[in-house]
Amino acid sequence: MAIPVEQLADEMYEIVKESAGVKKLKGGDLTKAMVAKYGDDVSRADVKAAIRVLIDSGRCVYGYFGGSSIELPHTEAAENQ
Repeated sequence: MAIPVEQLADEMYEIVKESAGVKKLKGGDLTKAMVAKYGDDVSRADVKAAIRVLIDSGRCVYGYFGGSSIELPHTEAAENQ
């Protein structure tokens, strides 16, 4: 049974959120986490599609310091929220 891409995106967002400031996650890290959780029910293409959903929606961004990683968007200190 295939896992919906939106569900994968939500779960990967939680992983990225939990590791924010602790570890910079790469796409391969998220792929390994989803395969460990779902096994053969998830493919690399599914994970790539879920990453694209996260990036396109603005929930996550690519970071390039010391290699590419997937991170939460940064907010400026002077920005009013």
